[in-house]
Amino acid sequence: MTGNTTRLIAIVIAIFAAAGLRLVPHPYNASPIDAMALFSGTYLHRRGLAFAAPFGALLLSDAVLGFYPGIEFVYASVAAIVLIGWAVAAHKSVVRIGLGTVAGSVLFFMVTNFGVWLGSGMYAHSMTGLADCYAAAVPFFQNTVVGDLAYTALLFGGFALLQRLVPAVREPALQPA
Repeated sequence: MTGNTTRLIAIVIAIFAAAGLRLVPHPYNASPIDAMALFSGTYLHRRGLAFAAPFGALLLSDAVLGFYPGIEFVYASVAAIVLIGWAVAAHKSVVRIGLGTVAGSVLFFMVTNFGVWLGSGMYAHSMTGLADCYAAAVPFFQNTVVGDLAYTALLFGGFALLQRLVPAVREPALQPA
């Protein structure tokens, strides 16, 4: 097995392991979804795989947990967070990963709660209803941010440690032209 294959397998296993953590009891809205999307976008350089891995992991965990109204907004958020990961990948640093995490948290909050407003029937379809929906969701946002930061630290930190310990998982050095 080549180093690139070993690295790819390690990244995909990390993404699916993160999805598996959804099955473990956790505070409401503190899940690894955003972190695995950011990690995938940052480390999977094959663009199609960067989307396929978190979608596949999410789909498998949703199959166990059950499908839910508004699922399309969650998946759209995951896709957008993969794109944030692409921006982080350009110049990986703790600060950029942290900013990408917070940006993903905000994006997930905005998109998924827009879906609640649009499809739940709980809020008037007006600007006031949308504001009410976002206001009602604010208490859950702190769990999203804390969970995203914790799972991102676990994924990115764990992978950094793995790269130090297992040379075959390290990103290959660019060859001079």
